[in-house]
Amino acid sequence: MTEAATDPRQALLDQIREKSRLPGLVAGTSRNGSVDWSCALGETGKAYRVASITKTFTAVAVMRLRDDGRLELDDPVGRHLPGVPYADATIRRLLAHASGMTAEPTGPWWERVPGASWDALVAANPEHYVFAPGRRHHYSNLGFALLGRMVEEQVGDPWWDVVTDTILDPVGLTATTFNAPDGAAIGTSRHPLTGDLVREPSEDEGAMAPAGQLWSTVDDLCRWVDVLVAGHPGVLSAETAAEMRTVQAADPDTQHRGGYGLGLRLHWEDQSTVVGHTGSLPGFLAGMFCDARSRVGAVVLTNATYGLDPEGTCAQLIAAASDDSPAPGPVADPSSPAADLAGPWYWGNVPFELVATASGISLVAGGNESRLVPDGDGTYRGVNGYWAGEQLRVHRDPDGTPRHLEVVTFVLTRTPYDPKAPIPGKAPEPYQL
Repeated sequence: MTEAATDPRQALLDQIREKSRLPGLVAGTSRNGSVDWSCALGETGKAYRVASITKTFTAVAVMRLRDDGRLELDDPVGRHLPGVPYADATIRRLLAHASGMTAEPTGPWWERVPGASWDALVAANPEHYVFAPGRRHHYSNLGFALLGRMVEEQVGDPWWDVVTDTILDPVGLTATTFNAPDGAAIGTSRHPLTGDLVREPSEDEGAMAPAGQLWSTVDDLCRWVDVLVAGHPGVLSAETAAEMRTVQAADPDTQHRGGYGLGLRLHWEDQSTVVGHTGSLPGFLAGMFCDARSRVGAVVLTNATYGLDPEGTCAQLIAAASDDSPAPGPVADPSSPAADLAGPWYWGNVPFELVATASGISLVAGGNESRLVPDGDGTYRGVNGYWAGEQLRVHRDPDGTPRHLEVVTFVLTRTPYDPKAPIPGKAPEPYQL
């Protein structure tokens, strides 16, 4: 815990806890997944229930199946989960909460009672669409129960075993658990009229577990939200992570503040996308977000049912932690096969700087970075920005020296308007105002 009371992050949390009378509040900020500041206020525990942050683990399990070629995002879920209601809902729309299906399962308040079995959940929930598929974002906990069951059917193991074996263990999230560990925070709510604090139940959610079951800590979630931004070898590729934070759906009333990707909440902050998720269950509120450019992240957890804005608080913590942290540029790798391409290039008179990295090349101009990865035969394929998906070809002199780069109609040369390169149009002529 940081003791410096003058830290703006500490001051923010002190103010929130005092105003909302939260029994316990823990938070942390991170850089590249490593916690660099943390705070624990009040009656705190080692772990908190993180509720719908669970959905991010379910989403990554689904994307891993897609990357393994076992399904496509535009497949109807019924193709992989026969006999279910909402069989025509596509996997993509379920991940993005854009299927139009109802938000909650029928029956008692599922978050406060022992969870139903899969068969009981299906029997109690015939199809009920509240919007036409794809029309808009409409959050659905029930949709993630379907996705979790689909993961089980595809892999042949329980959802929790799949998450543990393919995500938690490889990433090293040892404090993220299915049930409350020893010393976990006690979920509470405060009577709005009397101010009395009461204990809320924390049940096994049964078939709804893929939507909101898990418990975790600040350290684990700081590491996890960075994985959702940057990827992790053998768990989530950087390219798939970028795909997950691509906007799929939005609420018409709040789309100016953010949207929803493939299992991820997206929050707009200045010129960056802040990626993560919130969680809410009776007794707990949680939030984890990370700036996709700077990889500065924040996590906030409380054992209270209301009184905290997890998304807004994370955004404030990230802003406070980012004051002296400009977005890092690409990291050069002298051993890169593209090392001879490094240095200045020009598109006409527009200067670019090419950086040879461990994963390929980056072209930087005007503060914007375009990343490209090897695509075979000495070519590169764009993975972001205007050149995403496009091929860059390196043209060389007979002695192997790079002469010019060509990507779609762009020709980049070592000197502005190099006459030796096939630049379209006439040579530029002097002009004076």
